Amino acid sequence: MKKIMVNGPIISNSEQWIYDYFDIEATSPKTVTSQLVDGEDIDININSGGGDVFAGSEIYTALKSHNGNVNVTITGIAASAASVIAMAGHTVKISPTAQIMIHNVSSGASGDYRDLAHQSEVIKNYNKSISASYEAKTGLEQSEILELMNKETWLTAVEAKEKGFADEILFADESVRLVASMPTTAIPQAVINKMLNSKATPTEPVSVALNAGQLKEIVAEAVSDLKKEFLNSGKTAIENNQTEEPKTKRFYF
Repeated sequence: MKKIMVNGPIISNSEQWIYDYFDIEATSPKTVTSQLVDGEDIDININSGGGDVFAGSEIYTALKSHNGNVNVTITGIAASAASVIAMAGHTVKISPTAQIMIHNVSSGASGDYRDLAHQSEVIKNYNKSISASYEAKTGLEQSEILELMNKETWLTAVEAKEKGFADEILFADESVRLVASMPTTAIPQAVINKMLNSKATPTEPVSVALNAGQLKEIVAEAVSDLKKEFLNSGKTAIENNQTEEPKTKRFYF
């Protein structure tokens, strides 16, 4: 049975090469769908704090549509978008030291009160869309799921099984001796944007080893450049009496 790892932040396909460049774990739709073979049973191992809503939805949909058994094992954390992916499993197993976290979708908005009110409604609707994955797995009512999301609910293995988010707790007959956790490593969005807009995009992934100091310098330089670009573009816009709305809105989960 093929094993597919869903580790690190959930990101879009367009950002995958940047994480590959820095040799940082991340999961995009293509890293999962490229491994699916029609009719083949698969094991999905999840340890992710979540990320991009749309990428998570795409992975969930691909797994639910897969012609073969999908077995999910939560080894560390399945939070936010990663918890949605977990719900695609025909069988969901969770380590006794692992957790599932569900909460509301978040995003950014700018403009007057009408724009902000509109964005609020968009996010509320997307919460309902996301809740469908939890409803289908647990059998709970939408109202109960939305309330759990409102509270940002962290579920232990026992609680996840009791509420139907998981079907089985691993090592149920064994004693647990050690629990450890590690935060998800995500590249700052300023660096993502800088590299996506760079003309020096590599044609194929490059793996490089960087120590913490070197990565800190790269991030600082990218943020500094972005600040200068922002200030210069803002000055030009003011002088020309021009403003421009963002072309896309990002949704994080």
